[in-house]
Amino acid sequence: MEITIKDSPNHSSRRRGKKDIKFIIIHYTGMQSERVSLKRLMSPKSKVSSHFFINRSGKIYKLVNENKIAWHAGKSKWRNVINLNASSIGIELVNKGHRFGYEKFPSKQINATKFLIQKLKKKYKIKPKNILGHSDIAPLRKIDPGEKFPWIKLGLLKKYKLNNLIVLKKKEFRKTFFANLYKHGYRYFNKVKPAKTDTKIVKAFQRRFRQKNINGLIDAETLKLSFKLKT
Repeated sequence: MEITIKDSPNHSSRRRGKKDIKFIIIHYTGMQSERVSLKRLMSPKSKVSSHFFINRSGKIYKLVNENKIAWHAGKSKWRNVINLNASSIGIELVNKGHRFGYEKFPSKQINATKFLIQKLKKKYKIKPKNILGHSDIAPLRKIDPGEKFPWIKLGLLKKYKLNNLIVLKKKEFRKTFFANLYKHGYRYFNKVKPAKTDTKIVKAFQRRFRQKNINGLIDAETLKLSFKLKT
């Protein structure tokens, strides 16, 4: 599959080695069109970029070389890593997003994404558990790639079978759920003390692991799914 080079000026001057690259972060563009999105990622004024850009027809553009740090993740955390730009490769998928009319990701776009991810995984020895959505690493700010992104189809998530047994009391749901998420890698919450932002964390989890019902509640099904996370 062909990759077209388009050089974005939006990257750090410092270079990095292969071993520095540990993550792949999936985004959607969240803008009105491919043209507008690409223009923003290429504009020096925006100070935003990604390494790769995939349009809805499955065409792949490389905007920033992988040995350079693109500006795609922003303020972010995952496990013990803070601000993931330095250790990640960013992939932007053209999609209007929730603000402008969230769309299903077309097969050609997903096939191209699968091809690119496999290529990068092999080249940089990236573990499947380190392929994440923007909302995983920045759940208080971001909701992309959203609940229509097919993690299962890409082989990045399996469909879990849930047993019907929950032995916890309802009041223990929150503590247990967030303890499970913390072990997996999610951050931006207090494991013990509830906060108004809890709902955003729960929705970020549901957009990936329970895409048909994004209600922000730690219900029995959501809690069960949190036990299935690989640490």
